[in-house]
Amino acid sequence: MKTIMIGNELEISALGLGCMGMSEFYGLGNDEESIKVIHRALELGITFLDTADMYGVGKNEILVGKAIKGIRDKFVIATKFGNMRGSDGSFMGVNGKPEYVKKSCDESLKRLNIDVIDLYYQHRVDPATPIEDTIGAMSDLVTAGKVRYIGMSEASPATIRKAAKVHKISALQTEYSLWTRDPEEEIFDTCKELGITFVAYSPMGRGFLTGRFKTNNEFPEGDYRGNHPRFSDGNFEHNLELVKNIEELAAEKECTPAQLALAWVMAQRDFIVPIPGTKRLKYLEENVKSVDIILSVDDLNKLNEAAPAGFAQGTRYPERAMQSVNI
Repeated sequence: MKTIMIGNELEISALGLGCMGMSEFYGLGNDEESIKVIHRALELGITFLDTADMYGVGKNEILVGKAIKGIRDKFVIATKFGNMRGSDGSFMGVNGKPEYVKKSCDESLKRLNIDVIDLYYQHRVDPATPIEDTIGAMSDLVTAGKVRYIGMSEASPATIRKAAKVHKISALQTEYSLWTRDPEEEIFDTCKELGITFVAYSPMGRGFLTGRFKTNNEFPEGDYRGNHPRFSDGNFEHNLELVKNIEELAAEKECTPAQLALAWVMAQRDFIVPIPGTKRLKYLEENVKSVDIILSVDDLNKLNEAAPAGFAQGTRYPERAMQSVNI
């Protein structure tokens, strides 16, 4: 497994593992199988695990904590705070108040059953709280030894710059893939300038770019993609043309569409690490092979033609959720 540095300070595998879907959003999970996936990921060289306090309303952090028990020092653990949810799973807004930051950190440490969080993200920017106050509280956590490095998620360049004046921002986690190319406009330049590693979530377009879905009525009960704008009637059919193009190019490269999509993300900048999520061993092992795929300039040009920026139809989140991205 190749490696990459988080903020020039923390070595991680060049491919991470997103754990969200093990507990929520993509249909029912199986904790026993998910733990096997995490253990197999380590065997394959993946050391970077991504979770958040909101995934499964805390259940995902508990799951990750169980999986890493006894081997915690083998992993770099990233988690997040900021998206508040009720015990019934209801969404209650975004909170970046200093007291909430510190309370959330203590609760995450307890659920994960660890002494320190390697990378702690603000999951979404709270427009009602000055970013300087939120990052200041996160900086206090570093001083207290509860957090090693600080990250942000879905923050705008202006907000990132304000935050970086308070404390070093080591990582920015934002959606990026062949069908979501927004970060190319300003975010990448900001990250490069400030020495921030870009962590790409949903690098396979929430599974769409794998080619596994041919209609938009295949999702299991509890899978939120059934209500996602890009999977809705009309948009789905339009976006499927993008997948067909990727499938053709993958066949030429003798790899799967998923592997090609991941290889493309890693080829865009030397400071990008994708964190594809899966709860299945076969998909984990498929994804890992993407690290060894070399894309030529010609390959990249073909992919850019096949999946031009702005091609995807439909917003990347429902309207309400779109209000909390790139703030």
